[in-house]
Amino acid sequence: MLFVPAALAAGVLTLSSERAARCVTYGEQCAQGLPGWLFGWSAGIAVVAFVVALAAPALRVRQAALAAQLLAECTALMVILSYA
Repeated sequence: MLFVPAALAAGVLTLSSERAARCVTYGEQCAQGLPGWLFGWSAGIAVVAFVVALAAPALRVRQAALAAQLLAECTALMVILSYA
Protein backbone atom coordinates (compact mmCIF):
# COMPACT_ATOMS: atom_id res chain seq x y z
CA MET A 1 0.00 0.00 0.00
CA LEU A 2 1.56 3.25 1.08
CA PHE A 3 4.21 1.82 3.39
CA VAL A 4 7.27 3.17 1.55
CA PRO A 5 5.99 6.78 1.34
CA ALA A 6 4.83 6.59 4.95
CA ALA A 7 8.23 5.24 6.06
CA LEU A 8 9.98 8.05 4.19
CA ALA A 9 7.70 10.64 5.80
CA ALA A 10 8.32 9.10 9.23
CA GLY A 11 12.06 9.21 8.55
CA VAL A 12 11.87 12.90 7.63
CA LEU A 13 9.85 13.60 10.78
CA THR A 14 12.43 11.71 12.82
CA LEU A 15 15.30 13.67 11.29
CA SER A 16 13.52 16.97 11.92
CA SER A 17 13.48 16.46 15.69
CA GLU A 18 15.86 18.41 17.91
CA ARG A 19 17.63 15.29 19.15
CA ALA A 20 18.25 14.01 15.62
CA ALA A 21 19.52 17.43 14.54
CA ARG A 22 22.00 17.49 17.46
CA CYS A 23 23.08 13.96 16.60
CA VAL A 24 23.69 14.79 12.93
CA THR A 25 25.30 18.18 13.60
CA TYR A 26 27.33 17.62 16.79
CA GLY A 27 27.26 13.88 17.35
CA GLU A 28 25.49 14.34 20.70
CA GLN A 29 22.37 12.63 22.08
CA CYS A 30 22.42 9.92 19.43
CA ALA A 31 20.06 6.99 20.00
CA GLN A 32 21.16 3.38 19.69
CA GLY A 33 19.20 2.98 16.48
CA LEU A 34 16.18 1.03 15.42
CA PRO A 35 15.68 -2.38 16.97
CA GLY A 36 16.29 -4.30 13.77
CA TRP A 37 14.41 -7.45 14.78
CA LEU A 38 11.14 -5.59 15.51
CA PHE A 39 11.27 -3.56 12.30
CA GLY A 40 12.29 -6.62 10.28
CA TRP A 41 9.50 -8.81 11.64
CA SER A 42 6.92 -6.04 11.17
CA ALA A 43 7.96 -5.43 7.57
CA GLY A 44 8.14 -9.17 6.84
CA ILE A 45 4.69 -9.85 8.26
CA ALA A 46 3.33 -6.91 6.26
CA VAL A 47 4.75 -8.35 3.03
CA VAL A 48 3.35 -11.83 3.72
CA ALA A 49 -0.04 -10.38 4.63
CA PHE A 50 0.01 -8.27 1.46
CA VAL A 51 0.60 -11.36 -0.69
CA VAL A 52 -2.15 -13.28 1.12
CA ALA A 53 -4.53 -10.33 0.77
CA LEU A 54 -3.96 -10.31 -2.99
CA ALA A 55 -3.92 -14.07 -3.60
CA ALA A 56 -6.48 -15.53 -1.21
CA PRO A 57 -9.74 -16.62 -2.81
CA ALA A 58 -11.91 -16.16 0.29
CA LEU A 59 -13.13 -12.70 1.25
CA ARG A 60 -12.67 -13.30 5.00
CA VAL A 61 -9.06 -14.39 4.52
CA ARG A 62 -8.32 -11.30 2.43
CA GLN A 63 -9.91 -9.03 5.02
CA ALA A 64 -7.94 -10.63 7.86
CA ALA A 65 -4.73 -10.40 5.85
CA LEU A 66 -5.37 -6.74 5.10
CA ALA A 67 -5.96 -6.04 8.79
CA ALA A 68 -2.73 -7.86 9.70
CA GLN A 69 -0.85 -5.94 7.02
CA LEU A 70 -2.07 -2.58 8.29
CA LEU A 71 -1.24 -3.50 11.88
CA ALA A 72 2.27 -4.63 10.93
CA GLU A 73 2.89 -1.49 8.87
CA CYS A 74 1.71 0.73 11.72
CA THR A 75 4.00 -1.13 14.10
CA ALA A 76 6.98 -0.61 11.78
CA LEU A 77 6.15 3.09 11.44
CA MET A 78 5.81 3.50 15.21
CA VAL A 79 9.25 1.92 15.62
CA ILE A 80 10.67 4.53 13.26
CA LEU A 81 8.92 7.41 15.00
CA SER A 82 9.75 6.22 18.52
CA TYR A 83 13.46 6.67 17.89
CA ALA A 84 13.16 10.38 17.11
